Amino acid sequence: MDVIPAIDLLNGQCVRLYQGDYAQSQVFDENPMAVAQQWAAQGATWLHLVDLDGAKAGHPVNQEAIAAIMQSVDGLPVQVGGGLRDRQSVADLLALGVRRVILGTVAVEQPDLVKALCQEFPGQIVVGIDARNGKVATRGWLETSEVEAVTLAQQMANLGAAAIIYTDIHRDGTMQGPNREALRELAEAIAIPVIASGGVSSITDLLNLLALEPIGVSGAIVGRALYTGDIVLKEAIRAVGNGRWQDVPPDLGNSAFA
Repeated sequence: MDVIPAIDLLNGQCVRLYQGDYAQSQVFDENPMAVAQQWAAQGATWLHLVDLDGAKAGHPVNQEAIAAIMQSVDGLPVQVGGGLRDRQSVADLLALGVRRVILGTVAVEQPDLVKALCQEFPGQIVVGIDARNGKVATRGWLETSEVEAVTLAQQMANLGAAAIIYTDIHRDGTMQGPNREALRELAEAIAIPVIASGGVSSITDLLNLLALEPIGVSGAIVGRALYTGDIVLKEAIRAVGNGRWQDVPPDLGNSAFA
């Protein structure tokens, strides 16, 4: 299972939000490039970058910071989301060398655009589904639709999305653990990989997610717990990455859906 460090960009700084609330942001580092280099040095296999300014504005804002981060970790795959609501914005990021782009709002509002992008850039389009009480939130989590998360995931899988990133907004930034029940329901409903996001607070949370790996949960995005030191990235990778000693520890496997 991939452990993917998150770098959320707001005003050019590395921050974390609490439950997606821009008014509750905490600056962890003013130099996102140094943060990216730190995660690369600890063995990260992917970086997850979110343009929070872009998500709110409806168009990319932090392209320069994203390009600088990519240059600082040359060769490390990067996926980027936030404010990607037209073809040109997607194409521009992919031209920079971004490996995968994450679409959110347009998945609900412009599914035909998602289909066209999946056809034009196969394997590089990921859909981020951010949910409150099972309903999909859009526009930087500022609005909540009536669309069910599982229904949207099935539609996006059928349109050619390479993977789904699922975030339970009520868990994001709270360090309360991921919503394993929702992840299980989602993974069982589609045949493409699901990446867990939101609430991962410890290596135990990651170990419990291993019980979902056989049904398609292929990775976990970790944010606040890395910045507070509750999770040490290299130890997490050792515990649940491809080189781990075993798949699911016997004392944790049965508790995955507790």
